[in-house]
Amino acid sequence: MHLTMRPYDYAKREGIHELSWTDVEALSIELAEALDREGIDSIIGVARAGLFPATAVALALRRELFVVRLSRRVDDEVVYESPRWRVPIPPEVADRNVAIIDDVADTGETLRLVTAAAREAGAKHIVTAALVAHSWAEPLPTHAPLITDAFVIFPWVRQVRVNGQWQPHPELTAALDAIAEQEED
Repeated sequence: MHLTMRPYDYAKREGIHELSWTDVEALSIELAEALDREGIDSIIGVARAGLFPATAVALALRRELFVVRLSRRVDDEVVYESPRWRVPIPPEVADRNVAIIDDVADTGETLRLVTAAAREAGAKHIVTAALVAHSWAEPLPTHAPLITDAFVIFPWVRQVRVNGQWQPHPELTAALDAIAEQEED
């Protein structure tokens, strides 16, 4: 059953934090350094946006990258209350020390579900990581170089291509409108 819903609760957000590609690079370097100290031998990147930091870290550490996808979205619209599996954990993670990487830990649910699936697939040691985490994420990732309760704008969500034209991402526009509306109250 598909259900159209607002993607996130913007009421908890405190301000806006815009990240540039340079910021993403710096945060990815911090993650790579932290994960190198953990003895990670494989990276599990959570598609879609989690692949930006996961790929950067996997390349920096010269580690195997496995891609998983679970999402509340279909065709970029939030339609499920909880993430649904689209690409499962591969069996190759068995007996490996893995880092699960996503772009943001908002509720923590995605990292929790991927961790459980990696454990079930036989991963030997699991750590979680995100470029950004909100203080209310449960659980918080093992590693998150930026913890903020601001609404984070990643460089890859600023614009989308619609009918041959670049335009602000509709979800970004809706979020900024919701934040502005709350500030008026």
